[in-house]
Amino acid sequence: MPHYRASSSPASLSLVASAADRAGSQLAAQGVRAAAVLFAVALTGAASQLSLTVPWTAVPFTMQPVAVLLAGAVLGARLGALSQALYLCFGVTGAAMFALSPVLAPGIGRLLGPTGGFLMAFPLAAFAAGWLADRGWTGTYAGAVMSMAAGLAVLYTGGAAWLALVAGPASVSTLWAFAASDLVKVTGAAGLLPLAVRAAGSSR
Repeated sequence: MPHYRASSSPASLSLVASAADRAGSQLAAQGVRAAAVLFAVALTGAASQLSLTVPWTAVPFTMQPVAVLLAGAVLGARLGALSQALYLCFGVTGAAMFALSPVLAPGIGRLLGPTGGFLMAFPLAAFAAGWLADRGWTGTYAGAVMSMAAGLAVLYTGGAAWLALVAGPASVSTLWAFAASDLVKVTGAAGLLPLAVRAAGSSR
């Protein structure tokens, strides 16, 4: 009588199961990354609503810089920048993402106003903080502060250059109070970074 072998050996079944497990793990990881990016978008939008307008400038005090830099430091360079690019896309379409202001234009008009440079620098600032985080800088508190401060420097470079163009060079002198305030916020946010990384899971 002819001998028939089983069409699937235990070894081949094990390989199929292993491949399925890997595919499921990859899908789960992608889901975690997507959720983390969307959370960063929402966090930046929420931070923009915590704003304070002062008489001497149209630039409001907000918590946005901290949200931007945390996005980069937690998600890494690529995903951090992506989250802020998505934030801007939502904002220019009219979603309530930009800081409340009685004088600044809504939607895409906000990018053309005095705060446009800061907004357009969000992806670059997140990328800078994330680039250093990807290289292990955020493993210590001092490194976390320096990586976020580097992102803050990128943010203010873009913001100051655009403000000088739109409102004149003299207007840049009003930014010192904002920079000092944001540096204080960064030193506090750096202490929360390990908790934020754990909450995000393996999102990088």
